[in-house]
Amino acid sequence: MELTAGMIAVGWLILLAILLVIEIITLGLTTIWFAGGAFVAFLIALLKGPVWLQILAFLVVSILLLIFTRPVAMRYMNKNVKKTNVDSLPGEKAIVIKTIDNLKGTGQVVLNGMEWSAKAKENTVIEEGKVVRVTAVEGVKVIVEEEK
Repeated sequence: MELTAGMIAVGWLILLAILLVIEIITLGLTTIWFAGGAFVAFLIALLKGPVWLQILAFLVVSILLLIFTRPVAMRYMNKNVKKTNVDSLPGEKAIVIKTIDNLKGTGQVVLNGMEWSAKAKENTVIEEGKVVRVTAVEGVKVIVEEEK
């Protein structure tokens, strides 16, 4: 059985529908780029373009959409996402309750009402009572630098 141009076009349309359904289910911008490529390949199939051109168009359009529009879309989608838990700690201020000394492996801070083990970002000793800013979180320790 030989595939006709109409059958191939329907195949691209089915692929497009499947990719859109997956996108709707996941809402993660995972397959929308390939759906765009499938749509262009579908249009070429309707115009009776050769199969190799359809496949090439599918790949090129999908990759271009992925490269050029995904970063913009991800920025737009994530702009109102509020950081929570550990992701929200960098940039927060804390108070040293036990002197931070990386060489001795000591140091604790109070951050948002909770005690955290702490390390200095640079190998400096930070005395008890100082205000520090969290720069990162490594495991169960916060990495801090003295507030200037």
